[in-house]
Amino acid sequence: MTYIKRVTSLEETEQFGQRLGSLVEAQDVITLEGDLGAGKTTFTKSFAKGLGVERNVNSPTFTILKQYEGRLPFNHLDVYRLADSEEDLGWDELFYGDAVTVIEWAKLIEDDLPNERLQIEVFYEDEFARRFEVTPIGERYEQLCKELFA
Repeated sequence: MTYIKRVTSLEETEQFGQRLGSLVEAQDVITLEGDLGAGKTTFTKSFAKGLGVERNVNSPTFTILKQYEGRLPFNHLDVYRLADSEEDLGWDELFYGDAVTVIEWAKLIEDDLPNERLQIEVFYEDEFARRFEVTPIGERYEQLCKELFA
């Protein structure tokens, strides 16, 4: 089942991201897909705020990974530059440690992703409106969506 969340303002996007950030647990993996400018990084910044991260969060496009401390450690990956890479970058250490992980452009490393995760696609509808399609894969993420969309 895919859950749909439509937002019509930056504030609603931030509220949605913060809500999810407040609900996640260690080892949760969230994948984010969407065109450039769809709002993946904006969503991730508010997600981090909901997780209790106080530092400024920005896209790790050139570094691939940025790590932050909140109520749980937070890994923010942007794997756009890994499109043609065959390297093993130690995904298991990131996905199965004590952190929460958000991966932008996750389809580029699909074979390396955990079998269970929360997939989010962000669609640009107009200057302020976005559509989030949230697909839970696995029981943990079904429960997470029930809480998120309650």
